[in-house]
Amino acid sequence: MALTSHIESLKKKHARIDQMLREEETHPGSDDLVIHRLKAQKLGVKDEIERLLHGQQIAA
Repeated sequence: MALTSHIESLKKKHARIDQMLREEETHPGSDDLVIHRLKAQKLGVKDEIERLLHGQQIAA
């Protein structure tokens, strides 16, 4: 159960980063460095979710 909770937490974090990214991209004079960092964070969270899901399937 703890793993499922952690994955759900990561999915929420991914959604928050996605929202921040969309807001930054539509903001006039948006900062390319901020956009790059948000995209990197979003990808890192997605990779972590996939790693955990893949590991869970192997263990099952």
